[in-house]
Parts: sequence; structure tokens; C-alpha cells
Amino acid sequence: MDFNAKNLSYESNEPAFLRRIRGEYGDRDSSRHERPLARPRKQVKEGDGDDQPTYVMENSQDTLSKAEYEALIAAENADLEDENHVPSSAKASHGIGEAESRKDDVAREAAVAKQQVAGIGGSTKRRLAKVVGNEDEDEAASGKSDSGKISKKLRVKKGKKMKLSFDEEISGEAPQVPVASAKSGNVFEKRLIEAYISEHGKDPVTNEDLTTHDLVELKSSRTVRPRPPTLTSIPSLLSVFQNEWDALALETHTLRQHLTQTRQELSRALYEHDAAVRVITRLSRERDEAREALSRIAVNGIAASNGDAMQVDGQELPGHLVAKVEATQEKLSKTRRKRVVPEDWARPDAISNFTPTQKSKSLYTGARTVSVDASGDLALLGGSDGTAGVFSISQNQLVQELPVGSPVTGSLWAGSKAIIGTSSGMVKAFENGVEVSSFSGHAGAVTALALHPSGDILASVGMDKNFVFYDLASSVQALQISTDSALTTAQFHPDGHLFAAGGADGQIKLYEMKTGANAANFDATGPLEAVEFSENGIWLAAAVKGSTSVSIWDLRKASQIKVLETGGQVMSVRWDYTGQYLATAGPTGVAVQLYSKSSKEWSEPLRSAVPVVSVDWGSSAQTLVSLDGKGVITVLGSA
Repeated sequence: MDFNAKNLSYESNEPAFLRRIRGEYGDRDSSRHERPLARPRKQVKEGDGDDQPTYVMENSQDTLSKAEYEALIAAENADLEDENHVPSSAKASHGIGEAESRKDDVAREAAVAKQQVAGIGGSTKRRLAKVVGNEDEDEAASGKSDSGKISKKLRVKKGKKMKLSFDEEISGEAPQVPVASAKSGNVFEKRLIEAYISEHGKDPVTNEDLTTHDLVELKSSRTVRPRPPTLTSIPSLLSVFQNEWDALALETHTLRQHLTQTRQELSRALYEHDAAVRVITRLSRERDEAREALSRIAVNGIAASNGDAMQVDGQELPGHLVAKVEATQEKLSKTRRKRVVPEDWARPDAISNFTPTQKSKSLYTGARTVSVDASGDLALLGGSDGTAGVFSISQNQLVQELPVGSPVTGSLWAGSKAIIGTSSGMVKAFENGVEVSSFSGHAGAVTALALHPSGDILASVGMDKNFVFYDLASSVQALQISTDSALTTAQFHPDGHLFAAGGADGQIKLYEMKTGANAANFDATGPLEAVEFSENGIWLAAAVKGSTSVSIWDLRKASQIKVLETGGQVMSVRWDYTGQYLATAGPTGVAVQLYSKSSKEWSEPLRSAVPVVSVDWGSSAQTLVSLDGKGVITVLGSA
């Protein structure tokens, strides 16, 4: 139902406690104005000091009871009365008004002395307190009387006022780490006042001398910086957004300028790079032309050829060497077909039982070639350190050291002379460990050496596209011929009238010894690694770099008649004296291919897993001497 709260009233039969309350305080118009009953207080016994005031002296920090305090005040008042006492005649002369004035002074001084003692009391426990006095209160409370007398007062030590402020004195902001000066009482930010003291050594407010030891750190909760007032209204926010937009537009404009500048620099760099490439290409072409022209110049100063094959002024091999070539060809070609296999020559069944029987230590690192002399006991080898040596197979040790000066790239025996080819283009001959001759017919590295069947003519080929003939008897260079590509390997025909050179262009080039003319070219599948004539005079074995097979070429048909698969990379090939055994070697091992004249078929009596970079036959094909890249010589033979 509906009712009005203002019209509510108690009925006459209200509770007894309400009637008692109304009888004590009187009737009121509204219950909202009734006074609540007083809370009961704890009864304190007489003499209990908890509710008595406590008095503390400021100068000595001594605690006084109320009785002691009242006695002190009474004694001070008595002293003041004695000091201000004057004779009755003088008192009468001055009159009652002056006495009234002195009473007022005494009362005022007593009040000041009383204020120097702080009373702490009430119903709580007694605590010590110190009253911070005002420096000017003592001066205001004291003064001269009309008679010129100075009123005596309580002398209380003056205290320093502590300025309690929420702002720091230097920056004017709320301090994050507040400290107070013990001398002036001012509050500072710790980092700012320490910086100021280190620079000036004074208080920034009072200009007094101040050190960091005079600073007292105050404990307070961390101050939360208020929000900047610029972001408290929509116009201020719009202004901030406008400023941000202007800054973003300016930054975008600057980035576009940098992008344009970078594009221009990149375009210029590309142009300069293209120009540099063109210059390098032109210089490389000129360099190649200069090298080719240099390679056509003979060491003895005679002008070079007018073509890839040497044809300058009908230059040919010297007459005495031509005669020696013809005599050797006539002698060997007549007896070749009638040649029989020596009785002490190794049989196929013996070769099939070849195993490693001897192994040396590492002699020359980076060794590339090995050559065995006619006796089958001395092996000639060299390494990349510019030193060559003669290794005795029977003694299993080096017997001679040959200083070469450049990495060894080729080696062979010419009778008792050790011939060494180097990467610097030099060809050196040693006899009994002593250098007897030296040739410098190449502008680049020597890649291979070959010896004519007569034993008096030496040939070398190199990366400068030249091959050179030397007269070993007179230690002079006899002939130099230029080709159209770098030469990597070479070998003389068993009759001595042809010279074969393998090129980096994949061609096997055949040249006539007497005229130096190019007789024929056989096309292989890649740069040549090795070429080797068979002792039958009609076959030529060739291996391509990186190939696992050996190609057999027939000189009569000028074609390839057989491809022998070895199962591993081939780096060296050697025919034996009879022309029936072909040794192949590479990183995967050594293999021997056998050709049977009776059955006209090929077979493989030997395959060994000894890693090899070069191989050569020993005496009567009773052994195979191999060399690996670390300069270790391994001899394979019958156990």
C-alpha cells in the first residue's frame, strides 16, 4: 500500500528502553535528531600515569612529570619577581601603571617558557616529542622595560625548520628519490642535488656549504607523475594528432629523398661496374694476345712463326738431330716386328698375383709424377715444395736431394741424367746430384716431359701452347713450336719420327719430328690427361681428365678402335716394353690391361686398391712402382 515516510511515528506502546531514553534527554520531534548514548570509557585508577601529560625539555630531551613541570614554572616566576624588585619609594613614584606593565611582562615570559615544553598525554601511552621552535619567537617574547632592564627568560636551543613540500627545490617537480638537507631542511631530488654539490659544493637555496654526507634520504612511496595536461581535452588531442601527422609527412618526404638519392648512387655504381667489366675484358684480351705473341718468340731471339705451327723461314730441327732421328727410325722400325718377348719378362699369371710388397714414408707432399730408370731400382720424383729426389727401391730410402726451386710438374730419366720440369717453366738436368744444364723455353708452367728413343733429344710441353725440343748432348734448345691450345701431356713414337701432344682443347696432335709440321689430329672427349704410344708402333692410348676409361687409337686407320673401362678415374697410363701390358692408375687404384695377340682380346689380370697419381713399370715388368699424392712410393710385385 501507499505510505509517506515523513508521516511515520511510533505508537504509544513503544519499548521500555526508548521510553527511558526519551525521559533522560527529553522528547524530540524526530528520531533522526536523537543523541546517541555515550560510549563507556575505561576506568582509570588514581595515580595511573597513562592519562597524565608528559613534558619534554627541548634542549636536554629530559622527561618531566606534571609536578616537576609546575615546580619549574613556579621557580622561574620567583626569579623574575626578585630580579624586577625595586624599593617602595621608586615603586610609588612610578605608579600603579608601571607595576601593571611588569606583571604583564612576567606573565608573557612565563607563557613563552611554558611553550618550550611539549606535553604529550591523554588516554594513550606516553611518548617523547620535540617542539620545533621559531627563531623569531624568543626575540618577540623579550624586550626592554621602561627602566632599561632586560627581562630574563628561559634560554632554549633554536631548532632548524623542516620545509615539508611536495616539490623539489631545483627542478620544481615531485622528487622520485627525495633527500633532505640536514642544514637547511630543504627537500631535493637525489641525483640533482648530488650533481649540484659536485659542481658547486653549496646548498642551492641557502648558498651554505653542503656535502653529500649532509643529505638524509627520506622514505616515501614512489611518486606517480600526473598525466600531461595537454592531453586532457579534445582540442589538445587534435593538436597532438596534427603535430604527429606533420612529423609523419616530413619523415615520409625525407625517406623519399633518401630513396631517390640511393637509386641515383646505385645507377652510378652499376654504370661504373659495367665500365670496369668492359675494361677488364679488353685488358684480358690484350693480355692473352701478348702472351701468345711472347710464346711465339724463340729464346735465342729468332722471330716466331706466322701461324699455329712453326713455319718461319723454313726453320727445322738442326741437321745433326734430323740425321739422328732418321737413323733411329730406320733401326727400330726394321726390328720392331721381329721383336720377341724376353724370357725373364713377367707372365700374366705372375702379374695377377701382384700385391704391395714395399711402401715408403711420405717423401714429398704434392707429388705428381714418378719415373723409374732402366735398372728398375731408382725412382725419380718431386713435390710442391720445390725439391726433387732420387729414391732407391732396394734401400727403401732417398739417396739424393735435388734442389729445383719450384713445384715439380714432370720427371724422367735420360740415361744417368735426371730431368725435372717445374711450374716456373724451367727444365733442369741433374747428374749424380749436380745440376748440369737448365732450360727456360716456356713462358708458363711445364706440364710434361718426353724423351726421344735415341736418348739425345728431350721434349717439353707447357701451358703457353708451346712444345720445345732440346739437344741434351750440347745442352741447347733446338726447336720451339707453337700450337693453338695449351698442352698438358706428350710422348714420342717408339720409332722416333712422330711426336704426340695432348691439348686442353681435347685434341691429340701429331707432329713430324724433322719439319715440325702437324701430321694429324685426333679428337678426344675432353682435355687430355695422358697419352702413351704402344711398342707395336701402331696404337696410341689416351686418357681424358676425369674419365674412368682409356681409349685405344689406331694410327693406320686414324680412328679409335677400343675403349677400356677401368672402373675408376685414370691419371696415368704406361705401356710395357713388349706392348702387351697397359698399366692404368688413379685415386681408386692400379689396374693392368692385357692384350693377347693370339686371341686378339683384352683382359684385366690385375686390379689393386692402392691410390695412385702416377705409375711406372719396373725391370722386366716384374714390379709396378706407384706414387700417391703424399709422396709415398708403393711397390707392387709377386710375394
